[in-house]
Amino acid sequence: MNISKLFETKKVVYSFEIFPPKADSGVDTVYNTIEALGDLSPDYISVTYGAGGSVTENRTAELSSLVKSKLKIEPMAHLSCITASKENIDSILEDLKNRHVSNVLALRGDPPKSGIAVKPLEERAFKYATDLVAYIKEKGDFNVVGACYPEKHTEALTLDEDILHLKEKVDAGVGHLVTQLFFDNTVFYNFMEKVAGAGINVPVTAGIMPVTSKNQINRMVNMCGATIPTDLMKIIDKYGDNPISMRDAGIVYAAQQISDLIANGVKGIHLYTMNNPAVARKITLLIENLME
Repeated sequence: MNISKLFETKKVVYSFEIFPPKADSGVDTVYNTIEALGDLSPDYISVTYGAGGSVTENRTAELSSLVKSKLKIEPMAHLSCITASKENIDSILEDLKNRHVSNVLALRGDPPKSGIAVKPLEERAFKYATDLVAYIKEKGDFNVVGACYPEKHTEALTLDEDILHLKEKVDAGVGHLVTQLFFDNTVFYNFMEKVAGAGINVPVTAGIMPVTSKNQINRMVNMCGATIPTDLMKIIDKYGDNPISMRDAGIVYAAQQISDLIANGVKGIHLYTMNNPAVARKITLLIENLME
């Protein structure tokens, strides 16, 4: 199934993201997560890329196949190219094809924290995600999905520059886009105006991550530079030292954020679950009437 075509027929395309375990000891936990999320009947489940971006230590294809075979839910496999050779990508695409996984999120990827060398830009097989998108489109019948950044990629000089590169990526063959997480819907709406102005007309799914702890929000801001709006900051200040209250308030905030997006015509919601099906379930129950 081409998941990008779901936007032609559904009011809201609702999806989840999970990540593979970093060690063998976490495999059973991820399997249980997949089963629990499957009960919520998302339109698709995306599986992030490997252990720290590793090409060799990678369960993305395996878990994507499990989502499809066991849950009968369409998977979207993440594929990162920052350390990959063309031979690496060929091997992974062949593995995905053999497992009947046909939806791929093409990413440049972040530099690994340790253990994996990153070549200088001019020596890489794929300099940018756009190069990977074009390569995948040449290799078979894959639906390629792209990432986008409502507050710009951290390495881009300006948002306008980032959107110009985004247009190149879409023109290379992207079927739809999934945003980096954001907490301020105004930021997303402004981004969408710029996207439309640039002539980008593929569907854009809003990526939402529920804030369930004070430490989590600090990590996310450091990672992607997301703006923390005043109302969310008040929640963190009030409940940040009470784990249960912070979790519950974060769930409500995410559900309200999603409700506003749907009310304003956004056709795709991608929930970054952090492998926590209980949180995903509570949010889904709060918003499910809006998606019907």
